[in-house]
This record gives sequence, structure tokens and C-alpha cells, in this order.
Amino acid sequence: MNKGNPVPTEFGGKLQADTLALKSVLGLERRYVIPTFQRDYEWTRDGQWQLLHEDLLSAAERLLKARDRADALGEPRARADQKVTPHFLGAIVCDQLPSSTGGVDQRAVIDGQQRLTTLQLLARGILDVLLETGSSRAAQVRRLIQNPADVAIDPLDRFKLWPRRKDREVWPSVVADEVPLATGHLYHEARAFFAEQTRIAVKAPPETELLDAIVDAFLGLFKLVVIDLEENDEAQVIFEVLNGRQTPLSAADLVKNLLFLRGDLSGEAELDQLYDRYWAPFDEPWWKTTVGTGHAARGRRDVLLSSWLTAVSGEEATVGHLYSQVRTYLTDHPRATESVLKELNEYATAYLTVYHPEQAESLVLTQAYSRIERIRVLTAVPLFLWLRTLPAEALTLADHESAVAAIESWVMRRMITGANTRGYGTFFVEVLKSAQTAREAGNSVSQAVIDALGSASTALAWPTDEDVAAAFATNKFYNSFTQERIRLVLGAIDKHLQTENPRTEPAEFDYERLQIEHIMPQSWQTHWPLDALDPAQLELAAQHRRSTVHRIGNLTLVTSRFNQGVSNFGWDAKRPEFALQSSLQLNKPVSTSDQWDESTIQLRSQQLAAVACRVWTRAFKPASSA
Repeated sequence: MNKGNPVPTEFGGKLQADTLALKSVLGLERRYVIPTFQRDYEWTRDGQWQLLHEDLLSAAERLLKARDRADALGEPRARADQKVTPHFLGAIVCDQLPSSTGGVDQRAVIDGQQRLTTLQLLARGILDVLLETGSSRAAQVRRLIQNPADVAIDPLDRFKLWPRRKDREVWPSVVADEVPLATGHLYHEARAFFAEQTRIAVKAPPETELLDAIVDAFLGLFKLVVIDLEENDEAQVIFEVLNGRQTPLSAADLVKNLLFLRGDLSGEAELDQLYDRYWAPFDEPWWKTTVGTGHAARGRRDVLLSSWLTAVSGEEATVGHLYSQVRTYLTDHPRATESVLKELNEYATAYLTVYHPEQAESLVLTQAYSRIERIRVLTAVPLFLWLRTLPAEALTLADHESAVAAIESWVMRRMITGANTRGYGTFFVEVLKSAQTAREAGNSVSQAVIDALGSASTALAWPTDEDVAAAFATNKFYNSFTQERIRLVLGAIDKHLQTENPRTEPAEFDYERLQIEHIMPQSWQTHWPLDALDPAQLELAAQHRRSTVHRIGNLTLVTSRFNQGVSNFGWDAKRPEFALQSSLQLNKPVSTSDQWDESTIQLRSQQLAAVACRVWTRAFKPASSA
């Protein structure tokens, strides 16, 4: 066994890949199983077959030349063979499968099914020519296609490769000695093509030597990088490293193969119907769409699978290691394929609502889902999805609203106070487990969520009203928060003020389209001068003003009607513009203020903090019994 060079991974480790001659890969007593719903076989004559056969002939000719030179020099041919440059075919990634005692080993082909299948078809084409010519090498090549009868406990063990479910009816005829009738199937076309190309190559003398060289080159000079996954290996990481991230492997594709392959090996019936009923929607473009940016960019269905696994396992799942985590979960919790798929679809339905919040059952849920998504606290999503899968008798709509509103309050208050987000994933798993324990005991799920949020350690504490007020009074918001988050906070406050004022005219605003305005401008020096003070006092006052202008009490939202030409003017010129923003409750107190200075900003900060604490309250009534 020749060891390939270790492949570096982005995690600083080394991936040891084995570079093996084809006889060491296909010569073993082993069955390579293509997962049930792998993609179609797509290699073609013009795309890959012609080039592959030309590579084989080139390797065989190199081998013949080396042997001719060895013969001329009186040297052993074996030594000459070792010096011939091999041809590398790429990589295959296999996952170990359970095998019957005494039977052949089984491997699921996670990546490389096109390559491995084509090599079987090439071997079959060569074997056809060997049988036609009565070559003694036929048995040697046959062992690359079939396992010996005496080790095949299961009839299927005779096949070195067992294709995906869709192609299993045709495969026995593809590898049988009897040449099949033309069916139009790519497998049959490939076998016929490789046989014919080999016949053409060996027609010119000395055909026996060239045919032997073709067999030897196929067995010894064609080499694969083989990665045989063990329990803790990461198929996703391995695939990405080998392919240079040009064609990133979806965690969902790996999990799909795992689920259906396990069901197939367990003899479960109607897997095709289960695929159509439960999994096929996940192969639609919407579910494959990437969300997130950079290293966090993943397809929606990968995010769904991660959320589902977190919820059902009680352990934080990560998309980058999802395949191995799902594999471990299914090993520790054996479940029928239909049970898993049905549950996944329940979570998918919940996911669709969370990411289309306008479809939620109430305004409370709609607002919470929308706001949590906008500030991208995705670690709360598994908890949201689990709550949505509960039946009404376990979680009424009122209790559901209380639980979700409490989560939103915890997240938003921590954002406002500038709390660290480290540990959120683990924390929300603990909250989820508390809620699950409450449900199992027949207690209130929503109260369990509220209690878990409120009992967190100092580092993950739910900020009090005093904490929020202090943050509004002293923290720099502008340039410390994204403008999207500032709009979110100010927009939520304005919306709440509308609901509290029975005399306000009904108005709907797309707060994300409004502009953030400094009431006292950032460039205040010209039109907002400080009172005449001695130099030392003047510098202190200037420093205080520079910090005050970025506090939330000095920030507001304005529509496109706002005259930006007066933004830096004095209060007498700017105040009338705020009076024009009559529909925004946020601006009515501003427009009635006779002056605007540090003390006014401080007062408005206190007022906004009070409203924010009502928007994201901690005062939840005791939830009803489940």
C-alpha cells in the first residue's frame, strides 16, 4: 500500500489519503454500494470515456517501451515496470457499512461514483475482448468485477459494485458475460465502447503483448486516491479539501444518502415513495439556495438539518460537521427511515414559517421571527422550530407567543446592552432541553422557556430594565451598531408608541427604508456652538458633546420627505422638519421641544429606554398548564 501525501485541512490537521493501484481497490473481496439516490450516471463518450481509454493505451505503451528496453539491456521486466509513470484517476471517498459475519465488506461510495462505475465498465469491456481471444488473463480481470462465489453469502455479494436503486435492474446484465442487447442505457453503451476501442487497439500485431500490457496498466498503473472513512472522519471536510471547494459537497446530500442507504440495507420497503413524498421537495432550488456569507454560507436545507439535529439530539449541531453528527445520532438512536423523514418534514414546515414570518399565526410571532432573523441570531432557530412542531394541546397559541416573545426579549435586550454573543448556541440548547423536560413531565413549556432564560449565569443574563436604561443613557449606538440594527430598535419603539396612542392615525412604515438622522448633527460646531467657557471647560464640553451625539437619544428615523439640506443647521431651522414627520410617533416629542442639547438627549434616552423595556418586556404572566 502506497501512502499519498497528507492533504492539509483548514483546521490545521492532516488528512492521510492512500494512493492505491486499481487491483488493490477492486481486487479486494468487497462490495461498493452506490447510495440509493445519488445523481444519475452522467459520464459519456465525448466527455470522459474516450479520454479514459486513451489514457489507458498511453500507459500500456509506456509499459511496453519500458519492457522492450529492459529486454534489450537484459534487465528484469519487473524492475522496469516499477519505473513506469502511473496514471492518477482522482479520488473516491467511501464510508464503512455493516457487513454480515463472514460476508464481504461493504462500503458506501460517498464521492466518486461516476469514476468507480466507469472503471467497472472499462474492466467489463476489456474482459469481453479477453474472453473473445481466449486470454488467460480473463480470470484476473473478472475478479475486479465479481467477488468469488465462495465468499458471497448474500447473492448480491457477487457484485463488486452495486449501483443506486434506479439502475439495479440493468446492472446484472451490464457485468454478465453474455453481451446484452442494445438498450440505450449508458452502462451498456460504455461497455460496448470500451470493448470496441480495445479490439481496435490490439488488432495490429503483436496483439497479445499489447493486450497483456493493457491489462497490466489497468491493474497496476491506474491509481486512485482512496479515503475510507472511519467513525470520526469528516466526509464534508474531506470532500472540500480534495475538490478545492470548486464543487462543495452539500451536507444534505450526504445525509440523504446516509438515510436512504440505511433504509435500503435494512430492507425497508417503498423507499422510492418515501423519497418522492418527503425528500424530493428538498431538491428544489429554494432549499438549495445559499444563505449566510463567507465560511458560514450554507444551503437552506443544510441549516434545516442542523436545526433539526440540535432539537432532537439535545446537542448543538454544526453544518460543517453535520454528516458525522447525523451518522452518530442514527447509530445511537436507530430509527426507521420514514420516521426520520416525517419528522424532518415537520421541521421543514416550521422552518418555512420562521423564514416567511408573515405566514405566522399572530403578530407577536411574526415580529419575533423577523427581528431575530434580521440580527442573525440563528442559534435560536432550533428552539423556534421545536416549539412550532408541538401540538396545540402541548402549547397553546398564547403560551407559544409568551415563549417566543421571551426569547426575543432576551436576545434584543442583550444586543441593546452590548452583551457578548459567545455561548449562545450551547445556551439555547439548554433552554430547549428544559422545555423538553417540562413537556415530558406535563408542565408548562412556555414557563420552562421563560424560567430558563431568566436563570442564566451572569455572562448570559437577561438584562434588566435598569441595564437597558443605562445602555441607552451612556452607550454609543451610532457606529457601534449596524444601521440595520439601529433601524430595528427605533422602528420597534415607534411601532409600539403607535399602538399605545389611541389618537394616532393608522400608519404602516417600512422602517428598513427610513433614514437614520442625528437630531443634533455630527458636524455641530458651526450651527450648534457651545456656550462661551474657559478653554479647559470648553474642551470637556466638546468631548461630552462628541460622545452624546452618537447616543440613541439623539438618533431618530426620517422619511425621504425630510429636508436633508437642513441636517447640519441649527435647531430653529431643523425643528420644523421634524414637525412634518407627523406620522412617526418617534418624532412628535422631538418636534415640540424648545431646545435640543445634552440634557434633552439624556431625557429622550430615558424615555426611549422605557418604551424599549415595554417592547421587550420581562414581565410575563404565568403561563397556563399544558
